[in-house]
Amino acid sequence: MQNLKQTLTGLSLMGLAMLAGCSLPGVYKIDIQQGNVVTQDMIDQLRPGMTRQQVRFIMGSPLIQDTFHPNRWDYLYSLQAAGGQRKQERVSLVFNGENQLSGLAGDFMPGTSREQQIMGTDSGTTVDPTAPAAPAQPTAPAAAPETPAVPGSTEDSIQKEIDSARPAAVPTPERIRTDGQ
Repeated sequence: MQNLKQTLTGLSLMGLAMLAGCSLPGVYKIDIQQGNVVTQDMIDQLRPGMTRQQVRFIMGSPLIQDTFHPNRWDYLYSLQAAGGQRKQERVSLVFNGENQLSGLAGDFMPGTSREQQIMGTDSGTTVDPTAPAAPAQPTAPAAAPETPAVPGSTEDSIQKEIDSARPAAVPTPERIRTDGQ
């Protein structure tokens, strides 16, 4: 009788542990992503005066198009990594009466993208919190002096190959007939 009681108690505890498996350490928990993924590179491509179609091409369709504020598009993104704290980012784009981009607000601000940092070029966008929203004048990037490749080196052979490349014509497809023939 005592042996049966210990066996039932052990099986009950093991069953409870299996039911509560989600809270045991070592159990995989998924990352939960919601909304539009917005990167700094996407924000850096936006320019004042862009049309709604151009903005939609860069950013994708907005998560929220408020009927009370038709000239504002809201992009929201949240990520909860493996049961941890939820991280949320928000960007609001504002259009003027001519359906052109006139401003943005949120967690991202125009600046230098990762690609521009690597290439050493300026985005042409400056942020001055005291100035009214106006198109920024692009500035010319400072050119670094180039040193010629050593003759016979790999760099020299690659440069010769690039210099000898000729453009190739890209065939255009024929129009699809819609007249029923």
